[in-house]
Amino acid sequence: MKSVHDFPRLPLCVGPTPLYRLPNLSARYGRNIYIKRDDMTGVGLGGNKVRKLEYLLAQAKAQGADVVFTTGGAQSNHAMLTAACCAKLGMKTVLFLKERGVTEQKGNLLLDHLLGAEVRFVDTDSYEEVYARMDRLAEKLRREGHVPYTIPLGGSTALGSLGYVAGMEEAYGQAKDLGVRFDHTVCVCGSGGTTAGVTLGTHLYSPDTRVLAVAVDNEPFDQVVADLVAGALRLLEREGETVTPPEIRFHVGAGYGIPGPEDTAAVEEMARLEGIFLDPVYTGKAFAQFLELLKEGYFTGENILFLHSGGAGGLFAVDLPEA
Repeated sequence: MKSVHDFPRLPLCVGPTPLYRLPNLSARYGRNIYIKRDDMTGVGLGGNKVRKLEYLLAQAKAQGADVVFTTGGAQSNHAMLTAACCAKLGMKTVLFLKERGVTEQKGNLLLDHLLGAEVRFVDTDSYEEVYARMDRLAEKLRREGHVPYTIPLGGSTALGSLGYVAGMEEAYGQAKDLGVRFDHTVCVCGSGGTTAGVTLGTHLYSPDTRVLAVAVDNEPFDQVVADLVAGALRLLEREGETVTPPEIRFHVGAGYGIPGPEDTAAVEEMARLEGIFLDPVYTGKAFAQFLELLKEGYFTGENILFLHSGGAGGLFAVDLPEA
């Protein structure tokens, strides 16, 4: 049996990231609402992907990679953070981004430029076509003597998911130091890897805590997360363990990356009560669903942890509708 500390890992994340109670929101809703500030991971504008990249880029370095490929939407926070981490490590980054949404040089695309990443837009709705483009360039670069390394969408692999197994070990350790046990942990689900890591990390380090994931895209996340958890269990040599799956609620609205009025209201509420910025694509939607469930009486117990997984660059690219 292995632990997350048995795997090669680069010290990219500046941590532990803060975890603390949100006094004004807690007073408004009559629960102890805590936040884990993984928007403060210390690279780029911060965000959850840095924890995954610690493991993925360690593997890339071990394989001798000198160029890293990844993909996402035009305003992908994962792509930006991959470029930021690679810049730190002296590695070239090529971003294959879907030519959908905001493609002007603002938001995360401006940051990609500042980081020196090569951006290649792919005019398609299919990630199969994106990965085919990656494979063709990878083969060309290999013939030229380079060693490319490909990171899938969101860094959501079994290895990448270990980043949030480690992240939850950190979070629940902080809770223990505060004398708090969380009844619920809430996270956003965009490609599945963070949710898988949170789920497995909760199983290992706080098994009485229930995990709620808010999905912001219409994908079969029940199966995606289950497969990633199973893959992470294999890496940890813990096959056969029964891990309670997260409850997944969908909050997609008009579509992926398109905020609705309720999302604007949630982003404003966090900003105006606690001085914290949420992004309109991921954490804002997750927080909007979280507030709705609070009002409905969904949560039992007193202590709730909300994982802020970053994404602030999206605030400077996407127009927020009136709340």
